[in-house]
Amino acid sequence: YDECLRKYGSSYVYMLCTDVFDYLPIVAMVDNDLFCVHGGLSPSITSVDQIRTIDRCVEPPHAGPMCDLLWSDPEDTDGWRVSPRGAGYVFGKDIAATFNNANAITSIVRAHQLVMEGYKWHFDKAVLTVWSAPNYCYRCANVASIFQYSSATEYSFEIFAEAPQDRTPAKAVLPEYFL
Repeated sequence: YDECLRKYGSSYVYMLCTDVFDYLPIVAMVDNDLFCVHGGLSPSITSVDQIRTIDRCVEPPHAGPMCDLLWSDPEDTDGWRVSPRGAGYVFGKDIAATFNNANAITSIVRAHQLVMEGYKWHFDKAVLTVWSAPNYCYRCANVASIFQYSSATEYSFEIFAEAPQDRTPAKAVLPEYFL
């Protein structure tokens, strides 16, 4: 918000960006093999088909299946627990295995948790966290990764660090098309 206000002199660009996020898909399936989601699973959803009934074109709610898919995390536990983050749940190996088996998928691929190595497998490769923000918040000193997938047995990770910082102060100039 503050960056848009500084760069464009208005919060209008920020509002447009957040509106676009309200139309992005909640989940993507890759080759009917990978369940790709921002966060994780929901105790309200046992089938990929149930996700189609969620009204996506709204601001994400603070509770419910959409919230869970956006904010839940895997954890070395059994079953479901309320997340200490304040939204979503933490789920264990048993939950991931049940979901993957019921939906005939190999892995859940997600991004919601910082992992210092850029990616991390959970639960015998039932869940994969891919982190794509190097040196998160300019202070975590983590690397990031890109998951390159061809098949369940043919994939790789591209690991990268942050780009060098240009310490030249930016000019606060409004582009003509925003005037």
